[in-house]
Amino acid sequence: MFTGIDEVDWASMEHAYGPADDVPGLLYGLASADAAERESALDGMYGAVHHQGDVYACTLACIPFLFELAVDPGIRDRGGVVELLTSIGGIDLDVDDESELDELDEDEIEGVANYAMAAAAVSAGSAVFFELVADDDPGVRHAAPLALATLHDRPERVLVLLRERLPVEADDEVRLALVEAAGRIALRHRPLSGQAADWLSRLAAEAYPPGLRLAALAQLARCAPDALPGDVVRVVSGLLRELRSRPFRAESATAKAPGGDETAPDRATAPTLVGQLRELSAEESAGRSTPWAADLLRTLHSGLDDRVDDRTALLTDQLSSPDPWQRLDAVRMSGGLMRAWRGSYDGLVRLVGAQLAAREPRLAEAASHVLEELFGLAVPAADALAGRVAADPGAWVKEWASGPPGLGSAVKALSRLGDARALPALAAALERPEVPHDVGFAIRCLGGAAAPLAGALRRRLGEVGLDEGAYDRASPLLAGLTALRAGEAAPEVLRVLRGAPEYRGEWLRTAALRALGSFGPAADCAAPELRRLIRRPGSAAATEAAEALWAVTGDAEEVLPVLAEGLRAQQVHDCRAAANALGGLGRRAETVAPRLLALLAHEELWLRVDAAIALWEVSGRAAEAVPVLLSAWERNRHVRVRVAECLARMGLTAAGSDAAQVLRAELLAVRRHNAMDGGYGSHDTYEDEKLLALCRRTLLEDTGKGTTS
Repeated sequence: MFTGIDEVDWASMEHAYGPADDVPGLLYGLASADAAERESALDGMYGAVHHQGDVYACTLACIPFLFELAVDPGIRDRGGVVELLTSIGGIDLDVDDESELDELDEDEIEGVANYAMAAAAVSAGSAVFFELVADDDPGVRHAAPLALATLHDRPERVLVLLRERLPVEADDEVRLALVEAAGRIALRHRPLSGQAADWLSRLAAEAYPPGLRLAALAQLARCAPDALPGDVVRVVSGLLRELRSRPFRAESATAKAPGGDETAPDRATAPTLVGQLRELSAEESAGRSTPWAADLLRTLHSGLDDRVDDRTALLTDQLSSPDPWQRLDAVRMSGGLMRAWRGSYDGLVRLVGAQLAAREPRLAEAASHVLEELFGLAVPAADALAGRVAADPGAWVKEWASGPPGLGSAVKALSRLGDARALPALAAALERPEVPHDVGFAIRCLGGAAAPLAGALRRRLGEVGLDEGAYDRASPLLAGLTALRAGEAAPEVLRVLRGAPEYRGEWLRTAALRALGSFGPAADCAAPELRRLIRRPGSAAATEAAEALWAVTGDAEEVLPVLAEGLRAQQVHDCRAAANALGGLGRRAETVAPRLLALLAHEELWLRVDAAIALWEVSGRAAEAVPVLLSAWERNRHVRVRVAECLARMGLTAAGSDAAQVLRAELLAVRRHNAMDGGYGSHDTYEDEKLLALCRRTLLEDTGKGTTS
């Protein structure tokens, strides 16, 4: 085995973590008789040699030896090797023409060349996977169809093989992999999509086991959604009921360790990413008769895409299942649907809320996390959240191995609804030795309902020692006092402002200045200190102090020169802060309009937006401001809430018909404006719902009628 491995100059190559002279050891480790050593070697291959999908010279040099491993029946866990080869050779390049290549630097060009060589090398050897689809190892048979669908240059031949193999394959999950491979061929080779869809449609309609029919429907949703049955929700719901009553056999390829290793229970627990993923998969699958069903449903939902009503109906059925695992999957998928797509979700949210009382702790916890991200959309689950919070005081605060404690998800969800039933949990949190870092944000969501907490916030802030840990201890308290505009706490805040330590002192002073500004005239005792801080115009600290001083004294003449100088700051962040503060002065700051007008041509989009908004606020010059705002709206979706807030204040009489057209188009869109493929932010749903509310309000105030969307 590995003929010629010693002739490769591994030391002259590099991988993600330095010289590649350790690669031969990893290859030999993949051939080891010891399960833990194989796992560690596979982890090293993904971690260094194929780091985050990268292909290095040493990755290319490994390909022949990986093929040797894949076809040797004496090697265990070969399914993992086949998957590694598929990953190395299956990267689709996004560079389509020479003009794009011209824009790449030298390292990027080398990377593109490596990807291309890897694809060619693995594809050249991919014929061996035809033999592996009938291998004795079910883990290899599970990996081989997807390898063929991804790598082989004769996809029509692969599709024939998949159809021939299905009737003779005994392992349930390998059969699912054959179906998935057909979907992958349809996506990668559009001329074959019709053939693949025809086969998948027959599998979905004929008297096959429910899991196989569900897999066929999932792949149809991905590659040929128009071929789905018109009553797809009813069909899938029926299949799920069948799966509950007719589960697949528990013994299957992926129910075992990677590669179908029968010795998996004795596998040493190596501290590897591969090992952690294996353990997480085993934990997730424990107790499930059909652990693969969740992946099939996720694929189906992804394929249904913008068919929000169908997806909502399907999730409603899943959430009503007597099987807690189907409900757990449905809760998670419901979160994904509501984060990415706009719709009417009251019924779905109510069912998610019902899971808070589930006996299975993972189900209840998943439901609370989904509701936490929904903010106002979680109203139908408010009573369920309040019941969960009242019943489990031990979950009010979450402790972490590293970092400060945080509020439990149910407490956060209830607070984000502005529901006063969260007050006992927040009051208890303020009495802990270390106050949770997110208490201030929860109080801001509660608004005036949290007024009874002002005294505790003030007392705890007065106890904060002004040492290197001051920012971590004081910031949640300052955020809470800012939200409540608790002017009686001005002396305590002023103490923090004056005594901020060097470590994170700038952050702490910013938080203190925001608090004083929110207090307004009630913070008059801080005016002398604020005047001292504005003596260095152009600095971020001076701008923040000037904004607070304006809120406290209302003296525009005193702060205007400082803020105007801030518009000339070299740092974009500082310039933006000055523009925002000047906007707050309104017409009293009209003298800075020429400078704001000049900033409308700045290269930084966010500064152009802030300058345009400030220009309108200080001078009313909508004709110059609105085109900048609408241009930014189209160029950067993340600026839309800020622009919509300004348009709402302007009204369409000032903003004009172009703005009305943009707002109407936004309301007609089904996908959330900030939805991302493969990721999301915790406030995405909140921000999008805020955008929709601003659009509706602006159009409603202009016409006196509701919108038609």
